[in-house]
Amino acid sequence: LIMSLIKGIHHAALKCADLKKFEETVHFYRDVLGLPVLRRWGNGEKEGIMFDTGDGLIEIFASGSAGRTTGSVNHFALATDDTDACIAAVRKAGYTIAVEPKDITIASQPPLPARIAFAVGPCGEEIEFFQEK
Repeated sequence: LIMSLIKGIHHAALKCADLKKFEETVHFYRDVLGLPVLRRWGNGEKEGIMFDTGDGLIEIFASGSAGRTTGSVNHFALATDDTDACIAAVRKAGYTIAVEPKDITIASQPPLPARIAFAVGPCGEEIEFFQEK
């Protein structure tokens, strides 16, 4: 029996192109989605912040560079009890909705029914809102 070395996902990290984009991203996660700030540090290009999602963190840095891409992560999913309310808040704030809310069933064993939707955040990140049914 092999025991896992991993306990869970601690955080997803975003790097913003500049300070203006950093502040917009902080506004999006704090004010639009209502995530509480866990910690914030630094100022200017050394600035960072962590939001508590309730089951992991989103970390945002002000020190990215425009057009920078790293790795192959397609999106991250935020668990919610109301996919439609998340999309309504994101739409009201003026952000792009990539996939409208829809009911799906992932054909796994056992099947996983869910209501999902996708939006594009301030740094171009794709966010899935995932509501298990």
